[in-house]
Amino acid sequence: MKTIVSNSSGLLTFILLLLLAILTPFAVKAQTQTVKGTVTDMDSNMPLYGVNVVVIDSDPFIGAVSDMDGNFRLEGVPIGRQNLGITYIGYKPQSIPNVLVTSGKEVVLQVALEESVERLNEVVITADDGDPGRARNDMAKVSARTFSPEEVTRFSGGRNDVARLATMFAGANAANDARNDIVVRGNSPVGMLWRIEGLPIGTTNHFATLGTTGGPVSALNTNVLRTSDFITGAFPAEYGNANAAVFDVKFRNGNADKHEFTAQLSVFTGMELMAEGPLNKKNRGSYLVSYRYGIASLAATGTSAIPNYQDLNFKVNFGEGKLGRFELFGMGGTSTIDFLGDEIDENDLFADPNNNAFVSNSLGIVGINHVARINNTAFVKTTIGASIMGSYYDQDNFVVDDGTRRTYRATEASDEEMRYTLSSQYNKKYNARFNMRAGVLAEVYHLRSKVRDRDRRTEIPDSNGDGVPDYFFTVRNTDDFYPLLQAYAQGEYKFTDQLSATLGLHSQYFDLTEDAMLAPRAAINWQATPKARWSVAYGLHGQIAPLPVLLLERPGEDGISVKANENLDFMKSHHFVAGYDRRLGTDWRLKAEVYYQYLFDLPVEGGLESSYSAINEGADFVFTERANLVSEGTGENYGVELTLEKFFSRGYYAMSTISVFDSRYRGSDEVERSTAFSNRYVMNALVGKEWKVGKENRNAITFDTRVTYSGGRPYTPIDLAATRLNQGRTVFREDIAFSERYSEYFRWDAKIGFRMNSRNGKISQTIFVDFQNVTNRENVFVQRYNPVTDEINNVNQIGFFPDFMYRIQF
Repeated sequence: MKTIVSNSSGLLTFILLLLLAILTPFAVKAQTQTVKGTVTDMDSNMPLYGVNVVVIDSDPFIGAVSDMDGNFRLEGVPIGRQNLGITYIGYKPQSIPNVLVTSGKEVVLQVALEESVERLNEVVITADDGDPGRARNDMAKVSARTFSPEEVTRFSGGRNDVARLATMFAGANAANDARNDIVVRGNSPVGMLWRIEGLPIGTTNHFATLGTTGGPVSALNTNVLRTSDFITGAFPAEYGNANAAVFDVKFRNGNADKHEFTAQLSVFTGMELMAEGPLNKKNRGSYLVSYRYGIASLAATGTSAIPNYQDLNFKVNFGEGKLGRFELFGMGGTSTIDFLGDEIDENDLFADPNNNAFVSNSLGIVGINHVARINNTAFVKTTIGASIMGSYYDQDNFVVDDGTRRTYRATEASDEEMRYTLSSQYNKKYNARFNMRAGVLAEVYHLRSKVRDRDRRTEIPDSNGDGVPDYFFTVRNTDDFYPLLQAYAQGEYKFTDQLSATLGLHSQYFDLTEDAMLAPRAAINWQATPKARWSVAYGLHGQIAPLPVLLLERPGEDGISVKANENLDFMKSHHFVAGYDRRLGTDWRLKAEVYYQYLFDLPVEGGLESSYSAINEGADFVFTERANLVSEGTGENYGVELTLEKFFSRGYYAMSTISVFDSRYRGSDEVERSTAFSNRYVMNALVGKEWKVGKENRNAITFDTRVTYSGGRPYTPIDLAATRLNQGRTVFREDIAFSERYSEYFRWDAKIGFRMNSRNGKISQTIFVDFQNVTNRENVFVQRYNPVTDEINNVNQIGFFPDFMYRIQF
């Protein structure tokens, strides 16, 4: 496996020495920083006045009380990791552990408190109160967890990518090292729903293609994110058009009191500049903008081709005015890469030495949030936005004629998916026991797509025998609008502080197929003891078939191309989940979940017995071209997940996850087979440690490591004899689809870092080196027919690669 790091060892050594020289002169005298934020009611979103916020075990005591707008401000908080305690009469106490305080940037928090059903007096809070892993969405009772930007940066092997962070949690694993597709409980990555500030978006990645949710490089900048939710099953009624999981991403607000800046350099994510500060101090408005440029010569992508990419993330908060609160947010990026056949080898993950391929992509989303308060117990949040995903691909094949090599244009593909979205949500808190949320979401897909291909000699004649097919074959040609309408309502009732239930109903209608469905959702949560919690949940979910499958074209009886699969129904699934969560002491937690998912109405081939099912699509750049599909396929996923986690305290954290599962399906031949994503088991072990160093222990040396071990992915074997007869075009043994497995996957990552605060207390710096795949394990990526050797060879995934990052904040 080839990875590209231009002069990586010498470059990294030079950078490390240079930065250590820069860092050495900084003194380490005691420094402090400001920690501030806003406290609101979890259900009504109203600011809470008089909330006590303290730094736990501070000496001398550090505390503050929130004002009429719910704002609090803690001055003189010592540098390092601090635990905050929040108490308010009538509300459940909450702690926020391990808040990282540095000298270069103020800490800004958004805190939501839950009102108690029972009468509570003033309480004394300790560092173990609350639930550090609890989802921010209070309707998500099971299979949900938060993720923070600090975790994304801290964990080894994550490449500052929230999608790769998710693969560290139970139930999720990556399809391969070179892409960040998320496989959840054996489901296709196509089933993932990405939402940014409430707006659905097809993908958040550079070099993405139509219908996929993953890609090699994320365009979502972790420095602009705030704590968000990752939900892996039986999700609440507000989430639709998804079967596998939900990534509900939120952008943070900029600092409303002072201007702050961040500069960052990373081998994998490139060079970055970020600025934030006040916009309108009267209304406490703020701005936040980040620009990143990929360093092409340093990028490790699993190919010798050089990628180029850049992206911009931003959020403008106009503050609270007479008409409510307005926020403008967005993300955009461009990327290009050329795969030149003469400059790659047979181990390239993405390219072919027999052709030249030229790839360019663009993506973007922009939206406006408006929150209007109706009264102290109700508000309406409305979001209007638009997104675009453009993918462009041209391929020139090589052909040898009389000993002379020449090229011809074999493929032309242009896909542009625009989405115009309106989302409006009504939230009402009737009392401490009952709250309700209802809303509508209207998306209009505008798809301009044209894909022509003549790289298929079995279907297109070559009348003059020159090796060039006579004409282009139309795969897809559309320019049309496709509305998708969703509506939902859900409520939560708290019988006591220990027992609550949610009930919801989601509906959706897709205009192209004229398909509609109603999807009930329900969950119960029981805090049996102060340390133990039980949860059960059910949900019916559905999503439209991937657009490349749905809009595939084939010649009709009159020779005019027609859409061959446009009558497909929603792909649907029943989710059943039961969970047990137990706190072990003050810092440890044991979490167990069992689940069963029944998938139905999956696209399979009609009119013939076939092993094909769309359930296996989505973890690559292209989709299999299958026509005349019908919604008659089925599948099932079932398994158990265990998580033993020590939250960060006393200078270290640890987490171990084990997922044992099976994922199976039936095509139109009614034979039960493993899906492409049935690894059977995935195990993760993570450990991290911080050592405080320097005067007053204000600096830190960090070490983080992760080990991943999983079963091999199923694959369909290649028919070598048939491939040779087919002029080298791969032919698979589809009668025994997914009957063989690659060898087990193993990877060990280790990260070493150093965090320092400056002499004047205004600058903080962080440096780390992340050694990925330390053992240089040759994990198999795929099997391919090699025309040079005339044999089937393994192509391995990315080997050892040292990622480096330097960040300065001031």
